[in-house]
Amino acid sequence: MKTFVKVLGLASLVALAACDSAKENQVENAYENQADALDNQADNMEAMADNLTGAAEMRAENAADALENKADATREAGERAEEAVENQQ
Repeated sequence: MKTFVKVLGLASLVALAACDSAKENQVENAYENQADALDNQADNMEAMADNLTGAAEMRAENAADALENKADATREAGERAEEAVENQQ
């Protein structure tokens, strides 16, 4: 019975630790929304590039790639910010 109680207690602590706080969710959502907006801009840029030719197409594709890289960096920054909030608690 003691083992069961210990396992149940440990499982409860793990489950509690896995829960995000409201502030963590807020930080995560803010960064995720910004990254989604950048991805949408990149998609629009790629769609525009499909209608271009030559050097103009390459410039548009490069701009879309830059937006996608910025979106990835934003998501990574969001993960770091979320971890920082979690570590403060």
